Amino acid sequence: MTSALISGSISSLLSWPVGNLMNNDAIILEADNTLDEAIKGMKEKNQRSVLATHLGEVVGMVSKTDILYKVTSEGKNPSKIKLREIMTSPVLAVNPQNTIKDALTIMNKRNVRQLMVHAYSAILGIISREDISRKMEAIALSTIDEVLHGTPVCIIDTKSIEYVKDSSKANFSCAYCGSPFDTKEGLSKHIDRLHNESGILEGDVRHLMDDSPNSF
Repeated sequence: MTSALISGSISSLLSWPVGNLMNNDAIILEADNTLDEAIKGMKEKNQRSVLATHLGEVVGMVSKTDILYKVTSEGKNPSKIKLREIMTSPVLAVNPQNTIKDALTIMNKRNVRQLMVHAYSAILGIISREDISRKMEAIALSTIDEVLHGTPVCIIDTKSIEYVKDSSKANFSCAYCGSPFDTKEGLSKHIDRLHNESGILEGDVRHLMDDSPNSF
């Protein structure tokens, strides 16, 4: 049941417009700026990428992955490298009305982790695979928490319990949950199966022996 609830919640997330989840605090720098300026901005705003522009138009994107593989791993100096030298171009983009599923489909097909979100000529933000994954994880944890808090103490399997139709005619009732029974055997089986006791009413004293001070 829990997995079905989580699946339903995540399916709902996939139909959300990208605009509901995008990061609208994108960093925009000129393509001729140096990489160390970009790194400084990414640290200050806790961002994963920078959009590079030329004459007011976005011409590329520089991500943490670009920096890691194209600069750091090769021992290059970030202060001497311009964004245009390592940026990924052209920039893939979606509009804010595209769904999260649309965005993930593009990311998977083009093997990228981030997309620019724009409307007409305006840059609105960035949508990333990490943002989507974090939201999915939050939904899963929230759903599990709701299920755990709503779980009943005693779940009854009606096939394993013998009830009498009229409780006023009951000869016995369960001390744990108050369920009525017309025979001692039925009550004992109920306690044994549902409340993890050992059929004490039938004369089985194993449970009592296990609780005795001399048991090993």
